[in-house]
Amino acid sequence: MMVFINDCYKAEVIPTEYAEGFVKLLAPIAPHLGEELWELLGHTNSITYEQWPSFDESKLVDDEIEVVVQVNGKVRSKVKIAKEASKEQLEKVALEDEKVKEFTDGKQIVKVIAVPGKLVNIVVK
Repeated sequence: MMVFINDCYKAEVIPTEYAEGFVKLLAPIAPHLGEELWELLGHTNSITYEQWPSFDESKLVDDEIEVVVQVNGKVRSKVKIAKEASKEQLEKVALEDEKVKEFTDGKQIVKVIAVPGKLVNIVVK
């Protein structure tokens, strides 16, 4: 529930469907607050008799992952890339990152070690 609240602070608009689902989850823990919020959402019946919210499994899978980019063994950036990205794509995205360029510009890249789904380590001289 805290993850939802934190995401709500970042969002400009919260869909009513999401707010209703949150209130349904809140109601057993804080019934009075749940009833008040349910009423504010425009419902006239009690939240007590509402059906428990269901989840969509397709929304649980992330298409992108965050990969750590290191320069000489020190974390310099994190990049988001497709889950199925190849080693070459991972290296390309890491080398094009602005934060990484600060540490590699004007230096010789000795080696690039890419572990798909985990990290990219760039060794420079």
